[in-house]
Amino acid sequence: MARHELARFLRDRREGLRPQDIGLPADPHRRTPGLRREEVAELAHMSVDYYTRLEQARGPRPSARILDGLAGALRLAPAERSHLFRLAGTSAPPGARAVRRVRPQVAQMLRRLPDTAAIVTDAAYDVVAWNPLAQALLGDDLGGGRNLARRRFLGRGHAYESSSAEEFGYIVVARLRRAADRYPRDPALTDLLGELRAGSEEFRQIWEERPVHAPGHRTKTVDHPTAGPLRLNCDVLLVPEDDQEVVLITADPGSPSARTIRGLAGAAAP
Repeated sequence: MARHELARFLRDRREGLRPQDIGLPADPHRRTPGLRREEVAELAHMSVDYYTRLEQARGPRPSARILDGLAGALRLAPAERSHLFRLAGTSAPPGARAVRRVRPQVAQMLRRLPDTAAIVTDAAYDVVAWNPLAQALLGDDLGGGRNLARRRFLGRGHAYESSSAEEFGYIVVARLRRAADRYPRDPALTDLLGELRAGSEEFRQIWEERPVHAPGHRTKTVDHPTAGPLRLNCDVLLVPEDDQEVVLITADPGSPSARTIRGLAGAAAP
């Protein structure tokens, strides 16, 4: 636990807030810059003495509940919340539910990749963003709330034949297991896991194997219904604050698959 750095961070953030930021009337006679310690303590549901000791680098390591209270009281952004937890010597737990919206900057990035098919999936494998080439490459029903776990195990959608279908099943289960640990109170995720268990013996078997998977590079062959067999590279970029993955699908430069993808991209362009 970095006590002095934590104390400095708390003081800086407290002094950077204005009373009106938390719904208090502005008072021109206030001598304290920003909020008072007792105001932060009340908002964080903790004692003033405990908060004062933290700001003076004398307090014990705060619990996750206390840190969450402080993050809310000080109006911390997600990156600042994670930094607060790191200073306290612990990892920031995720929110109660998986994030099912895509950041505008990530969505804009997808549109800047004309020769790359790209999709964004949340922790439960809902497709939350995609570009036109991804739709042309992976199927017209890719969007519209499509969930890749349902598509893989329940046949919901038109999944093309792929050399990585078996491996992808293990990847999906490994990620859903992590999501179940992180978001035990997410009703949409609970419903999804119930559907998969009830509808797929394969899913139940893989789930019991407790697979572990780290996102990375994969190569696979997809049998496209009009373009034929395509040899594709899949690379994953993480959006850790939202627990999302950006999947980038390309072909080796100069290969027949690359030329085919370029043709699909031209046909899919708005």
